[in-house]
Amino acid sequence: MAQVAAVIGAFGAVLALVGGTRLTLLAGFALLAIAEAGLGAALTGGPSLDAGLGGPVLGLATAGALFLALAAAGLVRYPALVLPLVLAAAPFRLPLDVDRRHRFFVDVAESGELGRLLPLYLVLAASGLALVYRTVRGEPVRSLPRVLATPAAGFFALAALSLLWSSDVVAGSNLLAFFLFPFATLVAVIGRAPFPDWMPRALAGIAVALGCLFAVIGLWEAATERLLFFAPNLEVANTYGSFFRVTSLFRDPSLYGRHLVLAIAVLLVALWLRRLHWTAATALIAVLWAGLYFSYSQSSMVALFAITLGITVVVGGRRLRVAAAGATAVLALLAAGFFAFELRDESARRVTGDRSRRVELTAQVVREHPVWGVGVGAQPTESRDRSERFGPTSNFVSHTTPLTVAAELGAVGLAFYLVLLVGAALLIEDVRRRNASLGLALGAVVVALFVHALFYSGFFEDPITWVALGVAAGALAVRVPEQEPALALAPRRELVRTP
Repeated sequence: MAQVAAVIGAFGAVLALVGGTRLTLLAGFALLAIAEAGLGAALTGGPSLDAGLGGPVLGLATAGALFLALAAAGLVRYPALVLPLVLAAAPFRLPLDVDRRHRFFVDVAESGELGRLLPLYLVLAASGLALVYRTVRGEPVRSLPRVLATPAAGFFALAALSLLWSSDVVAGSNLLAFFLFPFATLVAVIGRAPFPDWMPRALAGIAVALGCLFAVIGLWEAATERLLFFAPNLEVANTYGSFFRVTSLFRDPSLYGRHLVLAIAVLLVALWLRRLHWTAATALIAVLWAGLYFSYSQSSMVALFAITLGITVVVGGRRLRVAAAGATAVLALLAAGFFAFELRDESARRVTGDRSRRVELTAQVVREHPVWGVGVGAQPTESRDRSERFGPTSNFVSHTTPLTVAAELGAVGLAFYLVLLVGAALLIEDVRRRNASLGLALGAVVVALFVHALFYSGFFEDPITWVALGVAAGALAVRVPEQEPALALAPRRELVRTP
C-alpha cells in the first residue's frame, strides 16, 4: 500500500507545483491527500474498531474537521494571513505521541521527546482547503515560477518513486508522509498566497521574534541547567560533559542553533541595508548570540560565519570584500592547523564527533548504488548494515545532505538536488533585483540552511527551506515596487522598514 501511495503522491506533487489551471491544481491536491491517507494507513494499520479505537479516533476526526473548516473559512476571507501563520507555526513540534496503543490514539510524549510538526500541518491543511475553495469558486490559478516549480516537482517525484526500491519502506514512508508530501503542498499553497506590501516586514518580525523567544528559553536552560526537551544521548552528554548544551524548544542543540542563525541573518540584512536602527539591531543580535553560544553547535557557527561573509560580499564595498576574503583565508588556515594538531593524538572519528565514520559508511553505500541509490529513507539502515559496530539506526545518519541524497537517490537524485539549488539561486536573485532587502534576507536564510546541512542533516526536512522558497515564489507572482535599487541604502532615521 505504501508504494502505491508514493506513486500517487509523486503525480500529485508534480501537478500541484507545475500545474497552472484549476483542473491540474485541484487534481494535484486530491492526489496528495489520497497519498497521505494511504501512507497513514500503511504506517498505522488504520483505526480498528475491534481494538476500541473507533470512538476516540472518530471523535478526534470530527473535532479536527470542525477546526479545519473554521480555520479555512477564516483564511478564505483573509488569505493574506497564510504566509505569516505558516512561518509562525513552522518551527514548533508539540510533545505529543501518536500511537494505536494510547487510549485516545494521542497522548503526551515522555519527558524530553517531541512529536511531529502538528501546528504546521494544521495551518497547512486549512490553507490548502482555503485555496481549493477559492479555486473551485472561480479564482484564477497563479502559476509558480518555472525555475523553482520544475526542479522541485522533479525532486519530490523522484524521492516518492524511490520508495518502490527503498530497502527501508517504513522510514521512507515516514519521510514522505511527514515531510516531503506536506512540503510539496506547502510550496504549492504559499507560492500562490497573496503578497501585500506589508508582508516582508511581517515575516521579518515573526522570524526575529521566534528567534528571540528560542534564545530566551535557551538562556533560562543554561542558567538553571534544566532542559525542556532533549534527545536521550544529550542528557548523557550533559551529565558527564564539561559544558552544558541547551535545546530551547527543540530536541537537539544544532536544530536550536540553526533557528537562531536564521534570525540573526534577517537582522544582519536589516542592519546592512539600514532598515533597522543599529542600536535595536545590536541589542537583538546580542540576545540571539548569547542563546546561540550555549548551544555549542559548531555547524551553526559555521553557518553564521558563511552568511555574515556572504552578506558582506554582496552589500559591502571593495575594501570590505578584500578584508572578508583575508579573514576567511586566515580562519581557514587556523581551522586546518587546529584539526591537524588534534589528529596527532586523536582519531578522526573522535575529533569529528563520529562524523567521519558516518561519512565513510555512507560513501560505501554511494559506491555500491551509484545511479538510483537505495531509496528514500534507507541511508541510515544501509550504513548500519555495513558497520562493524552495533547501535541504533539514528547513530548512522550521515549528517551531510548531499551525501544522503547521493546514497538514497543516486546520481540522478544528486543532479535534481543541484538543479534545485541553481533554480533557488536564480529565483532569489530575481527577487533581490526587485526588492533588495527581501531577496538578500531570503538568500541569507537559504545559504545558512544549505551550509548547516553540510554538517547536520535536515535541508529538505526543514520546513523553513520550503517556506523561504515559497515566499520568493509568492513575491514574484505580484508586481513588486521598483523604487528600491538593488543595493540602495535608506536613511538612518528609518527604524524598521523592510519593503
